[in-house]
Amino acid sequence: MRTHRGTGAPLRIDLVSEHASPLAAIGGVDAGGQNVHVAALAAGLAARGHEVTVHTRRDDPDLPDEVPTADGYAVSHLTAGPARALPKDDLLGHVPELAAALRARWGVRPPDVVHAHFWMSGLAAVEAAGSLLTPVPVLQTFHALGSVKRRHQGDADTSPAGRIELERDLCAAVDHVVATCSDEVFELRRLGLSRDRVSIVPCGVDTAVFTPRGPVAPRSGRPRLLVLGRLVERKGQEDAVRALAAVPDAELVVVGGPPADAVDADPEVRRLRAVAAEVGVADRVCFAGSVARADVPAWVRSADVVLAVPWYEPFGITPLEAMACGRPVVATAVGGLQDSVADGVTGDLVPPRDPARLGEVLAALLADDARRAAYGAAGVRRARARYRWARVAADTEAVYRQVLSTRRPVEAVR
Repeated sequence: MRTHRGTGAPLRIDLVSEHASPLAAIGGVDAGGQNVHVAALAAGLAARGHEVTVHTRRDDPDLPDEVPTADGYAVSHLTAGPARALPKDDLLGHVPELAAALRARWGVRPPDVVHAHFWMSGLAAVEAAGSLLTPVPVLQTFHALGSVKRRHQGDADTSPAGRIELERDLCAAVDHVVATCSDEVFELRRLGLSRDRVSIVPCGVDTAVFTPRGPVAPRSGRPRLLVLGRLVERKGQEDAVRALAAVPDAELVVVGGPPADAVDADPEVRRLRAVAAEVGVADRVCFAGSVARADVPAWVRSADVVLAVPWYEPFGITPLEAMACGRPVVATAVGGLQDSVADGVTGDLVPPRDPARLGEVLAALLADDARRAAYGAAGVRRARARYRWARVAADTEAVYRQVLSTRRPVEAVR
């Protein structure tokens, strides 16, 4: 029978993030908020004295089996499918291989607790942990739910068949779910998850890196609107481009997508440029491409207003980064953005997929220096009080210990 470490003792914590490596460059097709979340959570837990390993899929044959990081945790590269980059929607068939690789690791040295990130990571983690002689609790953070994606994308949803039912099964199989916002809890309840098996711990922001003062990316002299994130349709970059027609003096800088030297060949950039030309703002839209994580604060500080205007969003880290840098936010009233952005206090919330309304709000905010300053100051206070990664790590650890203390020990299978 497995015995758990005492309350307050350091834990061996394994995070599983099959497609989102904490070492990946941010802004690529499948590299965004989850990568940031996993990296920061791992670092925060390590800083609290725990032994932390992040398991992710090997997408390059030259990657070492394990990489120690300067933040005190290790990244383990597991072979599951071809050692090359694959779209995350193509990874379901490789989940059994990932589970086998995890089982081999955990059979030798099991962790005290496993925290899976994204649904396919959860499938692999549950399969691997369930076959061990000593049971290991598995917690799950979805980051996005198939039911929500299907509702908003319809036939354009590229998720593997059966994702929604697999997520429903996963809710029943894991020990606990860590949701990132109150809206997600409602969706999880619809999948059959009982209220006592879910806790809310939001995403966070590094308030030592994202600060009001520091380097600022070069500016053109125009008022600057900034959109930061992956170039996928649901992120709403097209709505931002269309809204720019109502803000005649401003420029829109889009950060994310391919590297700067590959921007011109990118299909989504070409599509957005065609939209910009259609609405007469082509000369005021700049595509910066992906940027190094260390450069993101400088880009945020360069903005007069930061936009986060997705059609739907499980949480959304960009508004937190903007608030921590003292920048006002205009965001769509969806998902976790409704929790993080205090409407009329740190920014303005607008309906999704409504560029006309977005343009009106942006024009009014850019014309009101005092309100922008007030939003920025309130955003700094809110980010530091509620969303520091140190607090997120502490709250996540508390959930781990709650699960460990209440989990019924299971007799080893002979």
